[in-house]
Amino acid sequence: MEVSGRIKMIDETKAFGANGFRKREMVVTTDEQYPQHIMIEFTQDKCDLLNNYAVGEPVKVSINLRGREWVNPQGETKYFNSIQGWRIEKMQPEAPQGYQQAPQGYNQAPQGYPQTPPANNDRFEPANNFKEEDHDDLPF
Repeated sequence: MEVSGRIKMIDETKAFGANGFRKREMVVTTDEQYPQHIMIEFTQDKCDLLNNYAVGEPVKVSINLRGREWVNPQGETKYFNSIQGWRIEKMQPEAPQGYQQAPQGYNQAPQGYPQTPPANNDRFEPANNFKEEDHDDLPF
């Protein structure tokens, strides 16, 4: 799975326990109608992947969802989820809508076709006699 967005926060690497388990957290804010702030943790040698990134950069993070079960001393079962990152890559910032460049060769017409759009007199005229109650055969 992947999460794309801008880096909102990168925490320092923290070590836990006698074995020196390492963990580093980051937050990626998605670019959606309702942006989400997704906390992703990197563990052990993957912590170093974040060294070359800064807050505000657009990234794509490859993740795994992890879940675990825990029974507390009272005998109640609890469940926990985590999002673990294992790869991160920089993305190019997107151009604003309407300003995107076409791919190389996109605007070139195939051989034998005109390079310019058709003149106004070659286009269809709008229907003037349309009535909303007329039946059509469209399935929607």
